[in-house]
Amino acid sequence: MSSDAPSGSSRARPSDELRSIALDQFSSVGYAGTSLQQIADVAGYSKSSVLYHFASKEALLDAVLTPAIDELQRVMAIWLSARPSEQSRAAFVESFVGFLLRYRLEVHTFINQGAALEDVPVVARANALIARLSDAVSAADSSLETKLRFGIALGGAAYTLTAGLTYADSALQPDDELREALIRIVSELLSTVPPTR
Repeated sequence: MSSDAPSGSSRARPSDELRSIALDQFSSVGYAGTSLQQIADVAGYSKSSVLYHFASKEALLDAVLTPAIDELQRVMAIWLSARPSEQSRAAFVESFVGFLLRYRLEVHTFINQGAALEDVPVVARANALIARLSDAVSAADSSLETKLRFGIALGGAAYTLTAGLTYADSALQPDDELREALIRIVSELLSTVPPTR
């Protein structure tokens, strides 16, 4: 099969299609459990066509996760550059929830497989950002309760969306309903925490 979609086809660009299929496979079967041949089979391409677009499975994982990691880095940079206030925290919560909703499969992949794939550079970058986020949301001298509030609020929001992919019997609510509920709940959990960094 050709490395490109047939002319006149409504099929997505091969590299985009392969990234989408790889993301579905990595998030559902796991990186270790997914082969390039499986991705090729699902896409209807040959393995050599996959390798034409991506030099390796690791390169494909990098292409799949990098946009999400870049977005998390952007969300954090905006928040960390803002003066600590209730308004900056509220803006961060909205941005973080938006990030989780937009990149839920990617977040599922690097949260659930982060420890097993820590030697893969793109996952190591995600792990470092998560550690930086953890450090940023609660100062070293924060009380245990403050650290728990941040951990439960942010980690719980991420887990709820990613675990829903694994454990839910049916699809989660529509994104607009989830967004409103998550912003409200995360904000309530953080309401008693002073806005400091």
